[in-house]
Amino acid sequence: MSSSKEADPTLGYLTRKDTEVKLPRPTRVKNKTPAPIQITAEQILREARERQEAEIRPPKQKITDPTELGEYRLRKRKEFEDLIRRVRWNIGVWIKYAQWEESQKDFKRARSVWERALEVDYKNHTLWLKYAEVEMKNKFINHARNVWDRAVTLLPRVDQLWYKYIHMEEMLGNVAGARQVFERWMKWTPDQQGWLSYIKFELRYNEIERARGIFERFVQCHPRVGAWIRYAKFEMKNGEVARARNVYERAVDKLSDDEEAEMLFVAFAEFEERCKETERARAIYKFALDHIPKGRAEDLYRKFVAFEKQYGDREGIEDAIVGKRRFQYEDEVKKNPLNYDSCFDYIRLEESVGDKERIREVYERAIANVPPAEEKRYWQRYIYLWINYALYEELDAGDAERTRDVYRECLNQIPHQKFSFAKIWLLAAQFEIRQLNLQAARQILGNAIGKAPKDKIFKKYIEIELQLGNIDRCRKLYEKYLEWSPENCYAWSKYAELERSLSETDRARGIFELAIAQPALDMPELLWKAYIDFETAEGEFERARALYERLLDRTKHLKVWISYAEFEATAMDMDSADLDEHEQKKQCIQHARRVFEKALTYFRSSAPDLKEERAMLLEKWLNMEASSGELGDVSLVQSKLPKKLKKRRQVATEDGSTRIEEFIDYLFPEETQTTNLKILEAAYKWKRQKLSSDDD
Repeated sequence: MSSSKEADPTLGYLTRKDTEVKLPRPTRVKNKTPAPIQITAEQILREARERQEAEIRPPKQKITDPTELGEYRLRKRKEFEDLIRRVRWNIGVWIKYAQWEESQKDFKRARSVWERALEVDYKNHTLWLKYAEVEMKNKFINHARNVWDRAVTLLPRVDQLWYKYIHMEEMLGNVAGARQVFERWMKWTPDQQGWLSYIKFELRYNEIERARGIFERFVQCHPRVGAWIRYAKFEMKNGEVARARNVYERAVDKLSDDEEAEMLFVAFAEFEERCKETERARAIYKFALDHIPKGRAEDLYRKFVAFEKQYGDREGIEDAIVGKRRFQYEDEVKKNPLNYDSCFDYIRLEESVGDKERIREVYERAIANVPPAEEKRYWQRYIYLWINYALYEELDAGDAERTRDVYRECLNQIPHQKFSFAKIWLLAAQFEIRQLNLQAARQILGNAIGKAPKDKIFKKYIEIELQLGNIDRCRKLYEKYLEWSPENCYAWSKYAELERSLSETDRARGIFELAIAQPALDMPELLWKAYIDFETAEGEFERARALYERLLDRTKHLKVWISYAEFEATAMDMDSADLDEHEQKKQCIQHARRVFEKALTYFRSSAPDLKEERAMLLEKWLNMEASSGELGDVSLVQSKLPKKLKKRRQVATEDGSTRIEEFIDYLFPEETQTTNLKILEAAYKWKRQKLSSDDD
């Protein structure tokens, strides 16, 4: 049962155990110290070679009479025939058989073997080559010719057969026969190398006209740039300049749109250059640069620049260099039409050249690439193309109508419902003002306010009307401005400032009152400051004081308290005749102290956590008292000043851990007394606990 498990059908009657290779058990090396005599690998190999036994070779057999020769041949033929019967498809066996028959000088039998082999696989061109070589080697010329003829008839697409056939005829001096074979081959329209071999064959025998005729057929069969260039070079080599030019011209007519046209134009231009026809060469280069796509003209541009540097004047060289850069920009714009930076560079290049039509063409192509998404960030670079275009038409081209059209098209292009650009509206309006067309400018700015109102548009429109002295228009614009943006403190301030400049104090005050009554403001502190400064400048200190009180009802910010105190310290009525300056100054300081006291009370009672603000308030108060000279009393503030304490606290970091940081804390005098009382109370408590424990 076990033996059946170990049996394997591929091993016959043997088991796996019988076929296992038993390797000797590796011996343990006890002594690992290096041997005194070291043996190299080279020495081991040399000894192995010396001890190798001599190779056993079969004895050489010598045939002495015809009978033995006949037996030998019969035996070899039987071996070959048996081998062929087994592997009939193996061409190598057939070749060996035929070559053996050839070595026995039995050419009829050899031919028979070759023919039988061809019946097996006549498409194997190696068989034909070997067969023909045998016939040629043994000088059976007609037989060889017959073999070649059959080979090229059956396998006309195998170029090697044609080459060998032609070579044999040429070696035999049969030029007419070789030409006839070439003609047979050309009917099959071989590749370029076949035609060139035919041409070289004719040139070897100085048959120029025949070679020219073959070239004509060659370019008709293979109408490629390389073929035409070879034809033209052939004519040039034979001194036929007119014929060569004619060949190039025909090639340009047929292949000007070919992918390899660049190579043709370069070769044509270099031909004219060698003929000292520089103007012709320049014309060819320019024609090529206008007709070949930019992506395939790199070498052409390089050659043209080199040509202009060698033969052209300064203007020509600059034109060539500009052409090269133009090609680079064209390539960049083609790769990414929405890369507006490349468009700007391209436009600057064209503007440096000064060709108006070309500049306009580049601008038109650039502005045709509208951003794909209606998002402002995609349009920000694009809109500058329109701006530059309009400025070019106005300043460089001097065409007012085209400028107006550019601005109009640009404004129509922008999706004003989603976003707009105040710069475009303002530039269009300023252009109309420069053209002394005030009505058109007002219309543009009115459309801007209607379609896409913006701060810049209102400000500029108001500025224009103010310069023109149209106060009623300015008032209407401010009303529109505030209707659109009632939270805009800048607009309220400027409107009030306008009324004040017109000595309309009541109107200005009314505007300020409306402004501070708004439910939401973007920068209320600036508006209140402007209102207070207005009342102060008008000498209305009571009104300003009332404004400060109203502001403190809304916010108790530190800056408001400080500003109020500073106002009181400087609120001296110069027109009052009741008090002298010294008394007024004293009264102002007392008013300021009251404000500081009020602020201090608020921070102590209502906002005890704002210690830093309280300290800053006291510092301001101290500075005021110090700067007031003999009227000031520094001791009033010094008793209230806090002590600065450096403390540490734990702060949580982003990763969840904590770290210790230092900070400045302030300890005010009233807090110090409370802390001392707490310490004393804790000491009394500890004493009482100790006495009670002693009694127990």
